[in-house]
Amino acid sequence: MFESLQDRLGSILNGLTGRGALSEADVSAALREVRRALLEADVALDVVRSFTEKVREKAVGAEILKSIKPGQMVVKIVHDELVDMLGSEGVTIDLNAPAPVVIMMVGLQGSGKTTTTGKIASRMKTRDKKKVLMASLDTRRPAAQEQLRQLGVQTGVDTLPIIAGQSPTDIAARAVQAAKLGGHDIVILDTAGRTHIDEPLMIEMAEIKRKSNPHEILLVADALTGQDAVNLARNFDERVGITGLVLTRMDGDGRGGAALSMRAVTGKPIKLIGVGEKMGELEEFHPRRVADRILGMGDIISLVEKAAENIDAEKAAAMAAKMAKGKFDLNDLADQLAQMQKMGGMGGIMGLMPGMAGMKDKMASAGLDDKLFGRQIAIISSMTKAERANPDMLKHSRKKRIAAGSGTDAADINKLLKMHRQMADMMKMMGKGKGGMMKQMMGGLASKMGLGGLGGGGMSDLSSLDPKQLEALQKQAEAAGLKPGGMPGLGGGGLPGLGGAKLPGLGGFPGLPGLPKKK
Repeated sequence: MFESLQDRLGSILNGLTGRGALSEADVSAALREVRRALLEADVALDVVRSFTEKVREKAVGAEILKSIKPGQMVVKIVHDELVDMLGSEGVTIDLNAPAPVVIMMVGLQGSGKTTTTGKIASRMKTRDKKKVLMASLDTRRPAAQEQLRQLGVQTGVDTLPIIAGQSPTDIAARAVQAAKLGGHDIVILDTAGRTHIDEPLMIEMAEIKRKSNPHEILLVADALTGQDAVNLARNFDERVGITGLVLTRMDGDGRGGAALSMRAVTGKPIKLIGVGEKMGELEEFHPRRVADRILGMGDIISLVEKAAENIDAEKAAAMAAKMAKGKFDLNDLADQLAQMQKMGGMGGIMGLMPGMAGMKDKMASAGLDDKLFGRQIAIISSMTKAERANPDMLKHSRKKRIAAGSGTDAADINKLLKMHRQMADMMKMMGKGKGGMMKQMMGGLASKMGLGGLGGGGMSDLSSLDPKQLEALQKQAEAAGLKPGGMPGLGGGGLPGLGGAKLPGLGGFPGLPGLPKKK
C-alpha cells in the first residue's frame, strides 16, 4: 500500500542523513519534496500543510542544526509527526459495555462491510473467545443476507435467521433481542450501503442507531478510494457519529493517502485494517509500526506476532527435536515453505525487516518471487512418501514423473534438491554440540536480552509474550546492535530460511542466488 510513498520519503530522508551538517535551506528543500510526495500519495491538502508546518517548526531549531547527527534528527521528527498524524497509540474495538455489545458497521456499497463483519466476528470468536451474533440489515442488495449467512457457516459464527419483508430497523431490534435471549456477548449489525451518500441512507442509519443503541459504530472504507474516502468519513461522522475506522484492501497497490488522511480529518482512530480476502487477514492498526514501515524502519514486532500466530507450536517442537538429531527431509522443507507462505511470503517478511523493503524489487528481478514457493511445494507434493523421506532415491525416471505431475522441469527439481541438501547440511551442523548450535545461539540471544527460556523452542515461544514484552524485545534487540540477520533462524522450529546463508542481511534460503548488498 505505501510502497511508492516509502520509496519517495526514503530517498529524500537518506539525502539528509548522508550530510554532516544541515542549513535551513537544506531542511526547506527536503520538506518541499516531502510535501510533494505526500500530495502524490493522495494525502489531503490540509493534512499535508499541517504536517509539513509542524515538522518545519521543530526541524529548523538550533538544537537540530547544531546536533551531532542533524539528518537523523530530522528523520526522527518526520517519524514522530507521522505517528501523531496516524494517531499516537493503537486503539482496539471497545468491548467494555454490558452484554450484548452492539457493533454497527456502516459505509458505502462495495467497501467490504459484509466480509469485514465476518472477519471481525471470526476474530472475536477465536481470539477473544466471545459468543458472537451477526445480522444483515441489507435488504436492498441481492443475496446480501445470504452472503452473511454463508460467512457464518464458514467461520462457525451464529447469524440471525432471515425473515423476508422485515425492514432494517426491525431486523436491528430483533438482532439485539435475539442476542440477549441467546446469551451472546456481541452482536454485529451489517448495514446496507449505497454507491454514494444520500439522504435516505443517512436517515436509515440514524434510525438503526436509535433502535439498537450501538456501543461502536465502525466506518468501513476502501483504502484505494483516495480523497473521496476522507469526505465519506467526514459525512458519516457528522450525520451518524462514528467511533472508529476500518480500512479494507490495505494489501492493494494504492497510494495510501486515505489511511494517512482519515484519522487526521475525523479525529477518529483507525482500529483495524483488512490485508487480504481470507477471514484471518485482518490486523489491528498500530500507528507507530505503520510509520516505521513507511520510513523503511521495518516492523519486527509485527513479524514476531505474525510468526507466533502462524507457527504451530507442536510442529515447531517436533522440528526442533529433528534438527537436534540432524534430520531434515523434504516433508520438513515443505512445512517450512508453507509457513513462509502463511506469513505473507518473502515479500511480506522483507517488508517488515528494517532496511530490507528495497530488497523486494531485487528479489523479483532475480526471479525469487513467492510463486517459487508454490512451485517447490508442488514438486514435493508430486513425490511419493518414500521419495520425500529419502531424496537420494530420485533418479532420472522418477524426476521425469515428478516434473510431469507438478508442471515443472528437471532443472526446477534439481534446484529444489540442491536447496534441500544445503539446508540438511546446515541442520546437521546445528545438531552437533551440546544442546545443538541453534539452541546455543537462541540461548545466547535470550541471555543478552534478559529473556531466559527463549532458546530451543524458537519463535513459537514468543507467542506467550504480551505486546509490551514484544516491544521491549524489539528495543533490547536494537540496543544490543541486532540488525536484520542478527536473529539466527528466528528460532528452533521457526524459519531456517531466515537465518541461513545467502540472502544478505536475512541469510535467506541456502541455494537461492545471492543478491547484491544494499548500500
